[in-house]
Amino acid sequence: MTPLEAYCEFFAGLQRADLERLDAVFTEDARFRDPFNDVRGRNAVRAVFEHMFAVCAEARFEVLEAVPDGRSGYIRWRFHFRLARDRAPRRPVEGVSRVAFADDGRVQEHIDYWDAAGELYTQFPVLGGLMRWLRRRLAAPQTSLPVRY
Repeated sequence: MTPLEAYCEFFAGLQRADLERLDAVFTEDARFRDPFNDVRGRNAVRAVFEHMFAVCAEARFEVLEAVPDGRSGYIRWRFHFRLARDRAPRRPVEGVSRVAFADDGRVQEHIDYWDAAGELYTQFPVLGGLMRWLRRRLAAPQTSLPVRY
């Protein structure tokens, strides 16, 4: 199993109890970045995941695709969740992560790329209205001409 395959398996099955074995998955100085966090060090990575589990009920990642690229790779994923105060699940969030591996196969860097404004913020009443308004104001005018490739 390649390091990317092993990480995808870990990522897709991630549960709070798995945080006890992060030393087998992340290097001591690993970096993790998403739209809300940019941390370095395995303990800081653990804190990010602990926070996720504290505020999100039923949090789980679905791996949709994995593309290796030497000692790194890309994972396209879907995050299913419900905030702790919600009664029903929210619409899943989709994104891509670039993951770089150390010589020993552990994660050295995990950087998420996803649209927080379009994927997450629009699901909240006040923020959603503001984001939809802003998107309409900033979008290029629509034309009726067909797109040709």
